Amino acid sequence: MKRLLPILLATCAPLFAVERPNILLIFTDDHCEQALSAYDPSRITTPNMDRIANGGMRFNRAYVTNSICGPSRAVILTGKYSHLNGFVRNGNTFNGEQQTFPKLLQKAGYSTAMLGKWHLGSTPTGFDHYEVLLGQGPYYNPPMKFRQEDGTPATRKHTGYTTDIIIDLTLEWLKEKRDKDKPFMLMTQHKAPHRNWQPGPKYLNWLDDKTIPEPATMWDDYEGRTSAAREQSMTIRKHLNTNDLKLNQPRGLNPEQTAKWNAAYAAKNAAFEKAKPTMSEKEIIKWKYQRYVKDYLRCVKSVDDGIGEILDYLDESGLAKNTIVIYSSDQGWYLGEHGWFDKRWMYEESLKTPLLVRWPGVTKPGSVNNDIVSNLDYAETFLAAAGVTVPGDMQGRSLVPVLKGETPKDWRKVFYYHYYEFPGAHSVARHYGVTNGEHKLINFYQKEEEWELFDLKKDPNELKSVYGDSSYADIQASMKRELERLRKELKVPAVDPTRPPRPRKQNNNNKNKKPKEKKAS
Repeated sequence: MKRLLPILLATCAPLFAVERPNILLIFTDDHCEQALSAYDPSRITTPNMDRIANGGMRFNRAYVTNSICGPSRAVILTGKYSHLNGFVRNGNTFNGEQQTFPKLLQKAGYSTAMLGKWHLGSTPTGFDHYEVLLGQGPYYNPPMKFRQEDGTPATRKHTGYTTDIIIDLTLEWLKEKRDKDKPFMLMTQHKAPHRNWQPGPKYLNWLDDKTIPEPATMWDDYEGRTSAAREQSMTIRKHLNTNDLKLNQPRGLNPEQTAKWNAAYAAKNAAFEKAKPTMSEKEIIKWKYQRYVKDYLRCVKSVDDGIGEILDYLDESGLAKNTIVIYSSDQGWYLGEHGWFDKRWMYEESLKTPLLVRWPGVTKPGSVNNDIVSNLDYAETFLAAAGVTVPGDMQGRSLVPVLKGETPKDWRKVFYYHYYEFPGAHSVARHYGVTNGEHKLINFYQKEEEWELFDLKKDPNELKSVYGDSSYADIQASMKRELERLRKELKVPAVDPTRPPRPRKQNNNNKNKKPKEKKAS
């Protein structure tokens, strides 16, 4: 019997592996609900992203803890807020020695891989295989860092459109490179649709004959809020540059790519330059919006096509029936709402991120969820789905019961947010706050404290703060109590440790006086 035991265990090992679900996270950079037809069909159709929603669950209130690229990725890996995982703003370097869910899954017998955009500064850890962009990475012909057989990193350059290359690497790993005796966890992460929104060859002229509707708040004047909304630098009116608007030819294209690019943009640009002297400022802003939003949507369209290729392979190979497919992004984005592009704010468009989950046999197809969930919960969800114990120091909660349609009675009702990157790109003031989905309290603490309170039912576009309004006194007090409770519960430092010290105020009456000499001791 002792001799038979190893044989029996070896025989059972693959069967046990099949029982544990494969996990595929498909992740984009800066994709918003407004550009995903499962949420909003007014601008674009995304049939393959919609396949995930139709086959599983669409989450309507998936909030991020810190609406910016690198920090969001660090939160997903660790299941911890930025102040605990150490990555609070872009430009930090992720500490790969800390606990992450890929390491825990790897230890539990999963084959793990990271492909595409990493954007955390360090070399990926916890992955049997990786091939990642260097920094942001370009839209065309990207150099990528990969893990060699001996475990050391090396770099190679690819030729082609980056979105397509990431899809090809994904299919190659699924078909050829993974350990097929193990369940897998694969993170496929796209650059698109990050700034500066360079479309792939297939979609360079798509939407040329269309006019994309402007959002209702496109011409926002920022009255009714704090100075923070006025002092940002992310307006379509002033802050899109000539590279964003494709008035310059991109660098790094090969001759064939250059020819296709010029064929698509040269005539359109010439027509704009000819008309510009006679255009009003408002007409120029409208033109900028159309150029910007169409290029953004073109980038999304290529991602959607690639997702279709992956889903088709899962179906054809039989992997689909035991693979959890998650589609999400690092945060939301502004497609002209409030006259903006970019993210960072606790306002709805950037606080919310798309989240679609398909889990055959577990999640009801076509279901919709309105609970407050977060990227803070992804790590815990992946671990729980794999049957791995969730560490007690993670700060989110597993979505497994939610995906089964059994949301726990004690599920979160209030959510905490914190943004740190100032000074920095787009000049969005540091702020933190809480929301329960009906009201939102924000503290902009960059200079002197400025507060905003929004009634999201009456004012879903967040155009007028009711902070200080006596009719909201009870709600304001309640939200402040929740803010303090969550800051304590989540171990948020009382003083932002990354905040530069405020300069001391000079006394102008004494500025010409000589300093007193110290007496000799």
